[in-house]
Amino acid sequence: MTVPARISIVTLGVSDLEASARFYEALGWQRSGASSAEIVWFRTADSALGLFPAEELAADAGVPSEPESAFRGVTLAINLEDDAAVDRAMEGAVAAGATVVKPPKHTSWGGYSGYFEDPDGHLWELAHNPGFPLTAEGRLDLP
Repeated sequence: MTVPARISIVTLGVSDLEASARFYEALGWQRSGASSAEIVWFRTADSALGLFPAEELAADAGVPSEPESAFRGVTLAINLEDDAAVDRAMEGAVAAGATVVKPPKHTSWGGYSGYFEDPDGHLWELAHNPGFPLTAEGRLDLP
């Protein structure tokens, strides 16, 4: 058997569950009714985002909870329709309390991209990639 090529859930370890939930709600994301006092869920276009206390997430995975470095080796990305949509989304992220790590700019690969971090330092890229079109539903349509 092979592993299906899909991502169903991304769970972020957070230091303050309610503060992080408020941040994502301020982005305009809708908290799922499946949320509880232990974990907060958000629906996304093709998957779900979970917020879970970092120490408990490490324990669940059976790994030690260690101080995190500034870069964790992972970024999350949201592809958007055009450059203006990237700028509007970055403004919305800042208004929600995000910190801009790299302001949006034109890239060597022909796109437009910038990064922000959430209250726990998780990096999110906002990008317009003309080589990766979006469907009418806003889903990535890789060639």
